[in-house]
Amino acid sequence: MTIPAIPPAGSTITVPVRIRLFIDFWNLQILLNNKEFEKSGTKFKIDWKKLPMSLVRKAAAVVNAQSFTYDGTIVFTSYDAKTDEGKKYHRWINNWLDKQPGVQVQCFERRPRGSPKCQSCHAKIENCPHCKAVLAGTVEKGVDTAIATDMIRLAWEKAYDIAVLACSDGDLVPAVEFLDLKGVRVVQAGFPPHGSHLARSCWASFDMFAMRDEFRDQ
Repeated sequence: MTIPAIPPAGSTITVPVRIRLFIDFWNLQILLNNKEFEKSGTKFKIDWKKLPMSLVRKAAAVVNAQSFTYDGTIVFTSYDAKTDEGKKYHRWINNWLDKQPGVQVQCFERRPRGSPKCQSCHAKIENCPHCKAVLAGTVEKGVDTAIATDMIRLAWEKAYDIAVLACSDGDLVPAVEFLDLKGVRVVQAGFPPHGSHLARSCWASFDMFAMRDEFRDQ
């Protein structure tokens, strides 16, 4: 794989580098909401038209790239097909976000969560012991695998030089470490101290929360 050589610390990459974004939607949005709520008591609304170039410019600065190109964004997400909110979100993903320039979306249907079990007898607890309501929920399946697969596949196809991974999930550490062994640089866009294990495995990282006003939806 032909990529610009990793320069010594503090030096500048003078050849253009191709930067591609890989975004875990819910990991990003939930952490942003939590940290913003701690700061101001409100949730954070992302301007998806501003976000990609904001992250690309920051990653280029982190790796000291004098020139760069933005080669697209893949957003990985999930939805609950059984709720009105989930259906509305799915329509927004397909009819708006997936149609933005340079953005591709991989959307997975959430799966039913298994019932909790008693720690003593291991019987399933399907109803609340107080109000008898059904304990139902869903879990996200396939997103981590899809991110890892696409990062490795596109690196194999020489589709980028630097990957920006907007995620704090430690499950992606093996994929990042594999890419590093192959000479592919991954820069984490994270929320320290969350995802510190992933940040250490990446070639570099930066704090998205510190720059959030660049992509805040006004």
